[in-house]
Amino acid sequence: MSVAAAVETVHRAAGAFALRDRAWIEVRGADRTRFLQGQLTNDVAKLDPAGPRAGCHALLLTREGRIVAELHVVARPEAFWLETDAASAPAAVERLSRYVVADDVVLTDRSAELARFSVEGPRAFELVGAASGVALALASEEVATIDVAGVSVVAAAWGFGGDPAVQLFAAREGEAAISAALQRAARPLGAICADADVLDVVRIEAGRPRAGFEIGPDTLPAELGLVERTVSFDKGCYTGQEIVARMHSRGRVGHRMVGLALAGDEPPARGAPIEANGKRVGEVTSAARSPRFGAIALAIVRVGADADDTDVRVAGRPARVVALPFAAAHAGS
Repeated sequence: MSVAAAVETVHRAAGAFALRDRAWIEVRGADRTRFLQGQLTNDVAKLDPAGPRAGCHALLLTREGRIVAELHVVARPEAFWLETDAASAPAAVERLSRYVVADDVVLTDRSAELARFSVEGPRAFELVGAASGVALALASEEVATIDVAGVSVVAAAWGFGGDPAVQLFAAREGEAAISAALQRAARPLGAICADADVLDVVRIEAGRPRAGFEIGPDTLPAELGLVERTVSFDKGCYTGQEIVARMHSRGRVGHRMVGLALAGDEPPARGAPIEANGKRVGEVTSAARSPRFGAIALAIVRVGADADDTDVRVAGRPARVVALPFAAAHAGS
């Protein structure tokens, strides 16, 4: 099956993805909540392991407000799990460890022990329910423990694209059994098990930044549209708060992540230069051929070239700045 056909199947039914590029940092100790409140941008003190909101997106920042890691925080009865891109994990562990002084906090990178799956699409919950034999209904950010093929699995409701999605966490030794159960359950639902290239198209269509692509050591939350999802303005102080609050109150950034719709069928190369009115204004950070939207890309451009419908050229090709996610731009066209 082609990548385009697989993406369409995900949007029509569901796709199950084995994630090999994700990391899991466990935070234990009596001071874990207070400690993370002072380090992360979102309000982890409000998370309830047994409640309807056991998780949230958050950022770990430098003192200058630049992104060290984009995280998903999951509250468990005796620990917090910080789920992130594997490329961000070493820097995240190093920075968090630096601030553990007299705190009763233990940080452990358990990525090598973790099996991770993402199930995305309108039938995602149905697919996980069929694999586990238990009807699964979770509100956004709710967490439950289920059994899949004899393996204990933590299921959490969030995703990497714009469709309903379930994240699965399990011990590494259960990975093959879970994968086989998802494969069996997928066929009758018209769903598939797919690879990372397919999930990346789904991510780009949804306008979600990724570490090593849009997210880097020089990026700020406001530049990537991450503030609304990852920042609480009601909690106490955290590292980088002053910069985030100042940029939010002034409403000004120098660069911004945008979507690009390009002429032709082939997506541009990552790093391709973007010009407006004959001047270089940015570069492509991620690109894909979407079966729904054609050749599309995410890019970081200078403010002034970031307005919707701005005409630009990408490595000499005509392109247009569009709203994110791409589905919103398509609906408005």
